[in-house]
Amino acid sequence: MPHTNKEEGLKRVIGVAGLSLNIINVTVGAGIFALPAIVGIELGAFSIFAYLFCGIMMAAIMLCYAEIGTRITSSGGSYAYVENVFGDYAGFIVSWLAVFGWSILGSAALMNVIADSLAVLFPVFLNPWIRGLLYLVLIGFLVLTNIRGAKEGVALIEGITIIKLLPLFGIIIFGISLINADNLHWEHLPSFNTFSNTTLILFFAFAGFETALGVSGEIKNPQRTIPLGILFGGGLVLILYLLLQTVTQGVLGAEIGSVGDAPLAAVAENIVGPIGGTILLIAAAISCFGAVSTDILNTPRVIYAGSTDGLFPKFLSKIHPKFATPYWSISCFAGLIFVFANFGSFKELALLASAAILLIYLLVVLATISLRMKKQENVEKSFKVPGGLVIPIFGIGSIIWLLTSLSKGEIIATLIFIAVVSGIYFVMKGIKKRYGSKIR
Repeated sequence: MPHTNKEEGLKRVIGVAGLSLNIINVTVGAGIFALPAIVGIELGAFSIFAYLFCGIMMAAIMLCYAEIGTRITSSGGSYAYVENVFGDYAGFIVSWLAVFGWSILGSAALMNVIADSLAVLFPVFLNPWIRGLLYLVLIGFLVLTNIRGAKEGVALIEGITIIKLLPLFGIIIFGISLINADNLHWEHLPSFNTFSNTTLILFFAFAGFETALGVSGEIKNPQRTIPLGILFGGGLVLILYLLLQTVTQGVLGAEIGSVGDAPLAAVAENIVGPIGGTILLIAAAISCFGAVSTDILNTPRVIYAGSTDGLFPKFLSKIHPKFATPYWSISCFAGLIFVFANFGSFKELALLASAAILLIYLLVVLATISLRMKKQENVEKSFKVPGGLVIPIFGIGSIIWLLTSLSKGEIIATLIFIAVVSGIYFVMKGIKKRYGSKIR
């Protein structure tokens, strides 16, 4: 088993505020600009309770991340946690699920959302060459920023997060006075299947917080910073979502089904007129850019950690001699986002990403339980989820419940992906064994 606190040559510069804003930024993505309508159409005013229920589910998972994150503080996030507890094979699967099944395709899709949003205002961005140039400029800027250091990357994220949240807070503050109380009543309870499927959608609105822990090796005082960062970041996300859904449902009511994918823009138009829709459209583009910037900050650290353990090519673990950042991992990860943003088709692979994040969460919660059962030094200095195994088991049950909501096609695609990755692992292991070396 690798050392959980090994010196990696990375600088620990990220504090509670940076981690909290990182979590908020990666979680509050483009989905929140469309989510209130999707949920409102299915559940109506009862949607508020779906948010609460989903928030409790995610809290259980986040608490498990907080516990294991204070015991395993090396870079890599979910990969580091699972690999330390369950070994190379499980870590290999998680690393591929996280990097290829979730991050690259997700960020590439967000880059397309940025271009699509701008195209509404500036039709020139419908041109594929102009879109490609836009991707090159934006991704290139993020690469240069993050290579200069995690501190610079977090500073950029903090600025984007503030800009992104301002219009959302504006909708909440100025929209409350426009709420019609009749729009917040419901005549009947939704069916269990409807509630289950909608909760699955809400789950993905909360998913992604764990990528903020990909910089674990650069978090100062992780035993304190990680629990507080998760508490503040996750708590603010839940409150923000609840308030936005309440205002949107209260203002639009039955009209929520006619606003398509832009319910918040519709609310903004009710508040300040047509200019409000334009502001929210720009905010959606900024939100996507912020999510991509967070991914380029965090996921390369997962690649870096996997490279140091032999899961990816060795050059990806090289540290910049001046800035002490994994510059090859950052550059290659961003390059793949650029390629898929320009040439990839993400609709089918997005289904795989949904299952991928659920499986990662399941393995991390199981790793938390397993690690708790083992004797470790300095355990008294780490955070421990209260209530014994109640919360971790609740988290496992919630994840399994959501997995049962996946379609047959999603389940088959996930199994095929895992089978292919497993084949790669055992081929690599056989080759390295033949030449007298271990997989790590």
